[in-house]
Amino acid sequence: MSATLEKQVIDLHTSTVRVLNSTLQSEDATGAWTILHPEGRHSLAVGLTAPLDVTIDGQAGYYAAGMNQRANVVIKGNAGPGVAENMMSGSVHVEGNASMAAGATAQGGLLVIDGDAGARCGISMKGVSIVVRGSVGHMSGFMAQSGNLVVCGDAGEALGDSLYEARLFVRGTVKSLGADCEEKKMTDEDLAILKDLLKEAGITDYPAESFRRYGSARRLYNFNVDNASAY
Repeated sequence: MSATLEKQVIDLHTSTVRVLNSTLQSEDATGAWTILHPEGRHSLAVGLTAPLDVTIDGQAGYYAAGMNQRANVVIKGNAGPGVAENMMSGSVHVEGNASMAAGATAQGGLLVIDGDAGARCGISMKGVSIVVRGSVGHMSGFMAQSGNLVVCGDAGEALGDSLYEARLFVRGTVKSLGADCEEKKMTDEDLAILKDLLKEAGITDYPAESFRRYGSARRLYNFNVDNASAY
């Protein structure tokens, strides 16, 4: 498809999600794209491998921008479950709220959520950085292996349950910590990482020094009968 301005808009009142994704996944796709009338449809802008700029002009359903590589996707509304699931690189910016499992299993890139995120935000994350301006629901960071989760608001129950080596930064209150998660001393390295992420996410009103850092207590790396109740 030609990348002229007139052909850079896909209207889902006159097209389909299948056509949308095949077009954006095409080797000929370049530049900036706008998706009109998404209206909560599922699997929008998934599997992108080119450095495109994609704007979803409204609400997105399940798995928006999943498996993203290199593209920069902006959702001008709320996102359903699994936004940016298994993202490898690039960025996804949700200008509203995100439902549960935002950034699940994501291995790289940056996910920014301007509002709140639901339960299990960052579940099993493997290298992604997630910045949430609002609060996150229960079991966020569950089995998070690596990467960074930044929460400017509050965190629900069981934060970081069964955590590995991901860094969790929370500015507000934490309802409870999950198994093997504990508060850590904020190091100079942690502060530098947090400052860079806040800057990249466009958040300037919260100083990095106002956050607390949580990480793995490393008691569950190998089974020990003395810790059986924590499994």
